[in-house]
Amino acid sequence: MTQGEVWPKPQHETTENAYFTFNPSNFNVKVTNQTCATLTSAIERYSYIIKSKSGGQSRERKIVPGSKRRRHSDDTQDLHQGALQELEIQLTEPCEDYPYLEMDESYRLIVSATSKLESASIWGIMRGLETFAQKFYFSDDMNEIRINASQVDDFPRYQHRGLLLDTSRHYISLSNILKTLDAMSMNKMNVFHWHIVDDQSFPYQSEKFPELSLQGAYHSSMVYTKEDISRVVEYARVRGIRVLPEFDVPGHTRSWGNAYPNILTECYRGDEVIGLGPMNPIRNVTYKLIRDVFQEVQTWFPDKYIHIGGDEVEMDCWRSNPEIREYMRNNKLTVGDLHAMFMRNTLPLLANNSKVIVWQEVFDEGVPLSNDTLVQVWKYLWIDEMVKVLEAGHRVLFSSSWYLDHLGGEWPALYAADPRQMVRDATGNDELLPAVVGGEACMWGEMVDDRNVISRVWPRASAVAEKLWSAEVPAAGRRWRSSRDAPPLEAYRRMEEHVCRMIRRGVAAQPASGPGFCLP
Repeated sequence: MTQGEVWPKPQHETTENAYFTFNPSNFNVKVTNQTCATLTSAIERYSYIIKSKSGGQSRERKIVPGSKRRRHSDDTQDLHQGALQELEIQLTEPCEDYPYLEMDESYRLIVSATSKLESASIWGIMRGLETFAQKFYFSDDMNEIRINASQVDDFPRYQHRGLLLDTSRHYISLSNILKTLDAMSMNKMNVFHWHIVDDQSFPYQSEKFPELSLQGAYHSSMVYTKEDISRVVEYARVRGIRVLPEFDVPGHTRSWGNAYPNILTECYRGDEVIGLGPMNPIRNVTYKLIRDVFQEVQTWFPDKYIHIGGDEVEMDCWRSNPEIREYMRNNKLTVGDLHAMFMRNTLPLLANNSKVIVWQEVFDEGVPLSNDTLVQVWKYLWIDEMVKVLEAGHRVLFSSSWYLDHLGGEWPALYAADPRQMVRDATGNDELLPAVVGGEACMWGEMVDDRNVISRVWPRASAVAEKLWSAEVPAAGRRWRSSRDAPPLEAYRRMEEHVCRMIRRGVAAQPASGPGFCLP
């Protein structure tokens, strides 16, 4: 296990053996340039983390039972540079209110007796504070907290570094959503993709259409109110995390139909109705409800992007319905054309200046999409799919290799995937690479609930976080050629430390790589 090593690995870092000792009562944080309430909040949060979660309060000058306080050896004494006294924070540009896709997250951190953290962005300051907090470690005898002299020049490789959390198949409590945001901040992830509703339940409590959750939620206590959503958005914002809601249409909408069955398609077997399927694409009432719900959703979620799904539509149900079959026949449409028509009709229902994320099926059906649409690739043959999307002039989010509900996939397999590297290897065309803007780890909810969601996500999502933040491993330094091969050995050691760090900070991450231990 490493000591004071950072996850995700910084782009450029030089660390000396020389170190400073840390006494929380003699340490100060000073802001020397721009400031704002968001910066003040971040400083207070990380001051608490550094002084308590690293053991600063409980272990200050503590002697382990049965041991004696040892003097520094000559070698260690030579490396000891005295006490860490201060962190100077220099934010060179005014704070921005809300994180966004192309925000600046770069920073420079110099650790010395008077340490310095500099960035042109409040978001970069947040990432630098996380790095600073991670560099503290205990001496071997557990009697000192140390931090090594170092310099870090850091920035993310990908702009969109996300985690999808499904709160429909099992309801996830607000406290665990906030805990997830804490863990994302520790891993420098910046997008919380909230897959809030699906076939199984509709926990979003609409003020315009309260019947949706009254009839669609599992229980009246298992809903997310406007106040809950506001709390999540704000909690995420002050950690530099965007909150992107997903309301998947026209499929995955069975829970909408508990309150409004007339917007769904009746599925037939012969002349008999056997159930309700996707939204009915030929009824005006369908689009009116979508428009009004999306209008409210986009008022409550401030990000310009909204995910409207478009995946896994039960087209056999559409084919079985006499009304829809007649419509397709009269208008000379295939069922694929019908899906494309639905998505074309839905896109204009969004608020002005909206930007859209869709699952790859929407692109595959030939729906006209603007160049700033993000196409989320999740299915098989993902390299070919990414190349097609990129060559069509669109931007890609990658998820195919990062499905956390695949329970056999541990973090080393997730670490092996690198979407830009895949595209380069397939095409040799580096000009396509910037349009791969990032990716998401996806935690679908069939087999997770409040009791196990945190340990199922972490530390596996940490592997995705590092692949999306850190520099590409040069070909000569890679130990893997496929998902069956291992990450670099140093990543295993850093991961062990990072898991213990997450546990110490209240994130119940599962063991990373087999037997081991974490100290409190």
